[in-house]
Amino acid sequence: MLERTFHQTTVLARPRGEVFAFFSAPANLQAITPPWLSFRILSPGVEMGRGAQIDYRISLHGLPLRWRSEITAWEPPHRFVDEQLRGPYRRWVHEHRFVEVPGGTEIVDHVRYAVWGGALVDRLFVARDLERIFAYRQRRIGELLAPAASASRPRLVG
Repeated sequence: MLERTFHQTTVLARPRGEVFAFFSAPANLQAITPPWLSFRILSPGVEMGRGAQIDYRISLHGLPLRWRSEITAWEPPHRFVDEQLRGPYRRWVHEHRFVEVPGGTEIVDHVRYAVWGGALVDRLFVARDLERIFAYRQRRIGELLAPAASASRPRLVG
């Protein structure tokens, strides 16, 4: 199984505790997910923490998909990890880190993933989709949390 890595950082002029609290609310995931994915949370009222499971519905390239993730690490206000239990990927592990930096917080998204169909499917569809999704997410986070956000460019590794 070919595993790929996606990495993105965003710096916000907000305190780490405030940024972590925003990401701790599952409803905010919908606010930062591109509308073309038709994202919906199917398990409202989930209390975030290690072992929490969240069910979502998305539409990817017109295909309706269900996705279940579990929070496998929970270390407020420093980091948390969500892993796909069921969904469109062979493997999906998304680590969210929140680092205090001068003047604010750096959000680090580090994703390890593998797709059905291997490198060709990744190159033709998935890598491009991830770039678009995370670019949208980065813009929305900036709009919602800090109008003067500065950001680095996302990059695929591996």
